[in-house]
Amino acid sequence: MQLNARPVLSALARNRTGAILVALEIAIALAVMVNATWIVAQRIHAIDKPTGIDPRNTFELAIAGFSTHFDYGSSQHEDLAYLRSLPGVIAATASSAIPLAPFGQGDAIRLQPGELGRRFWVRSMQVGTDALETLGVRVLAGRDFTPTEIRPDSANLSQPASEVLVTQSLAHKLFPHGSAVGRIVYGSGTSPMTIIGVTSNFIGSVFDSPDGYDQLLYPQEPGGYGDYICLVRTQPGKAAALMHTAELHLANANPNRVIFDAHTLEYYKQQMDAENRNMAIFLTTVTALILAVTCLGIFGLTAYNVSTRTKQIGTMRAVGARRRDVIGYFLTESAIILCAGILLGGMLALAVGAWLSSAYALPRLDLGYLAVGVVALAAIGQLAAWHPARRAAAVPPSVATQTI
Repeated sequence: MQLNARPVLSALARNRTGAILVALEIAIALAVMVNATWIVAQRIHAIDKPTGIDPRNTFELAIAGFSTHFDYGSSQHEDLAYLRSLPGVIAATASSAIPLAPFGQGDAIRLQPGELGRRFWVRSMQVGTDALETLGVRVLAGRDFTPTEIRPDSANLSQPASEVLVTQSLAHKLFPHGSAVGRIVYGSGTSPMTIIGVTSNFIGSVFDSPDGYDQLLYPQEPGGYGDYICLVRTQPGKAAALMHTAELHLANANPNRVIFDAHTLEYYKQQMDAENRNMAIFLTTVTALILAVTCLGIFGLTAYNVSTRTKQIGTMRAVGARRRDVIGYFLTESAIILCAGILLGGMLALAVGAWLSSAYALPRLDLGYLAVGVVALAAIGQLAAWHPARRAAAVPPSVATQTI
């Protein structure tokens, strides 16, 4: 018996409510599965992504004054002098942000003054002397800040620095076809900033950051906003002990300030990895549940169609339909519903992916994930319909005709 698609379409048209609901379920499942898998891949990539720094052997002390007598500039210089004098300390610097932390500062920079041209969203840090040595990053092109270029904490923060450093990742995005050294960028307003050096990539603060490698460094002692951070890089294995020693000493050295945070950067790395891991587990679980519900929907619809079409099955068998013809009939019916759901789901997946990219600065959905999702869902859907279709094929013609 040769299978004709017209009776299948006719049967679906007569029982279209269930078919439409299952097709919508398939569409939603595909959109969720593809985008969730893409987000999980990004999270796993973030866990494996090199930080560019040495988090295990670097710690931070966050300091804020609570008295009008507190002098940020002199306190900062005294703290750094003490930290640099400790045996086992390689380098120390003042900073306005903590690498790998889920908070920090960001900026929008342009290649043209004012509101002209494209905006590039970056994470930024105000840093003092020895910043690159403390972070453990290298100058790849140009040069580092000189001590005379580091502006004091009392400098006007609304007036941007005239020289900046950028990471290699940001330099490539700003100037993909040439060197970034000596080029001009603009922050808020029309004041130009010259890129004097390009550093190796490192992850700065990661809050609301599409790419943690896109970093901009200002030669500015922090403190103008009411606090500053001392970053300290130590010899291997000494960070925890030296952090404890420094925290006790600095807390007692000046009664007009408080140390409100003290952690190794490994602490923030573990927090970041835990958040990415938990999100990956959550999305994987949700995707698995949605796929399970979708399979149950396809299975249930096929089983229902089998149970309500005993007469039709018996007639098909009586006129010469073989078991494989009956199986093919119901699998074709399932395939039509799957195709409708996958077509709608593909468009929905692309729309959701575009929205996620725009709203949350995620990378654009890789079409390869959509292709794999389509194949996987089609295979899973047909497998879900296989068992009810076999049950239909097992109904003897004599039993089916007795139900008239």
